[in-house]
Amino acid sequence: MYNEYFGLKESPFSIAPDPRYLYMSEQHREALAHLVYGFNSEGGFVLLTGEVGTGKTTVCRCLLDQIPENSSIAFILNPKLTVEELLATICDEFGIQYPKNNTSVKIFIDLINAYLLEAHGKRNKAILIIDEAQNLSSDVLEQLRLLTNLETNQCKLLQIILLGQPELKEKLSMPELRQLSQRIIARYHLESLTRKDIGAYISHRLAVAGLRKQLFSDSTINRLYSLTGGVPRLINVICDRALLGTYTQGKDSVTKSLLTAAAKEVFGEDSSQKNKVPANTGAWIIFTIIFIVFGALMATAYYKNDAYQNPAIETITSAPDLDQSINITKSYDTLEWPTDQPRDRSNELAYQSLIKTWGLDYRAEDGLSACEFALQHSLNCKFKQGNLRSLIFLNRPAVLKFYDNRNESFYGTLTELTDETATVVLGANTLTVSIQDIESGWFGDYTLLWRTPPHYNNEIYPGSTEKSVPWLIRQLGIIHGDSQPLSDSMIYSDYYVQQIEEFQTSHGLSPDGIVGIQTIIRINSASGIESPTLLAVQEEN
Repeated sequence: MYNEYFGLKESPFSIAPDPRYLYMSEQHREALAHLVYGFNSEGGFVLLTGEVGTGKTTVCRCLLDQIPENSSIAFILNPKLTVEELLATICDEFGIQYPKNNTSVKIFIDLINAYLLEAHGKRNKAILIIDEAQNLSSDVLEQLRLLTNLETNQCKLLQIILLGQPELKEKLSMPELRQLSQRIIARYHLESLTRKDIGAYISHRLAVAGLRKQLFSDSTINRLYSLTGGVPRLINVICDRALLGTYTQGKDSVTKSLLTAAAKEVFGEDSSQKNKVPANTGAWIIFTIIFIVFGALMATAYYKNDAYQNPAIETITSAPDLDQSINITKSYDTLEWPTDQPRDRSNELAYQSLIKTWGLDYRAEDGLSACEFALQHSLNCKFKQGNLRSLIFLNRPAVLKFYDNRNESFYGTLTELTDETATVVLGANTLTVSIQDIESGWFGDYTLLWRTPPHYNNEIYPGSTEKSVPWLIRQLGIIHGDSQPLSDSMIYSDYYVQQIEEFQTSHGLSPDGIVGIQTIIRINSASGIESPTLLAVQEEN
């Protein structure tokens, strides 16, 4: 009702789990990173918990938007099931046929196993996602554990993601479920938004809905935090009612009184007592003032030049600055999908262009997904949520998901960046567009390729004897000009950990000594391993 009044393309505060509206706070970035890590692992359980309305389902939907299209997904929303009902529901979700009125657990499991083996033979990954998993009975949880026994010699056949409220953590700590708990390969607890996150959260949702100006003042956002405690779902419901009230009163922005009235309508009681933060000391007041000032400075940085930038998922201690000074009088191409080319193939064509930057020729009709093809050539896909600073830091071409003025999506390949322009391949067309166009049409989803070390399966931790350790030591020798004798069995000892920590510090990474994707990408660049770069002029530290 109020969308036209405020110039919005759609309602910004819907409670539907739309991944486009996911605001990537530091916590949400961590949560998504854990889900992606779990997805890329060789099976087991992934656990994401959080209070009601903190965004667990939306984070999971964001994961689903990033995984390869040939993945098989079973999504269970109502977990109050018996063991037999659970198995039948899994069959229904995967499209597995079973005898009518069957109640035999063995028959269900045999059929699921056959399906998973067939999917594995086709290199398809099978994922079971269960929402509201705190409602699962102990018997059903034990059956889920037994399903992860379905495996080949190399990997588990089924990846299970559990989303639930905090009591799920307590349930999994019960002695009778310790075997399941030991199979959890990644777990994360999602908290409510902090006070400083709420302003950016609201601005993000308004920007996705097509509005670039702020409708909520700092004082109103302060009040909103007191009313909601930072729970995104409550924020959405109250903001929706507040915008409706602002519209009916013909005002330009939301006031504290309108917000309070909206909260009272939502809660059905005196909202002034709802989630109220104590304020009975002078110290707290001083802290609040400092916090608001700091938040204002952060907001200025985030919305400089009135252009939204999605926060990066990576933890980066420093990164090259992106020049925001754009001469808008220059003539650039328009970032839109070519009308003479099939939009429904934009994803496939974008990955073709990305793989071509690595000197390879990929064709989807050969039966492999782009990431499977890349893996055969010692490359791996990195699915992330970030911004241009993230891509500058990694300095690799990437596939980006864009939205046009009609809110329709398409994919393109970002192949080069300068201070003012970006080179984007859309289908068969290569365009030179402004940085501002990239930022206004892209909300942070990207995929890039990175060259994996030999025998690399996972992050290399201090003390590791993984087969990829000799590669790591060899690259350190190249970087430092200090070749050392190598053997097939070497330890990632404290001596090399110190070298990696120094390398990470000098390249703007967190010096944790863990050799993960970001560190490997920077090592590849520093040691001269041939890789395509994104920046027109090399900016490696």
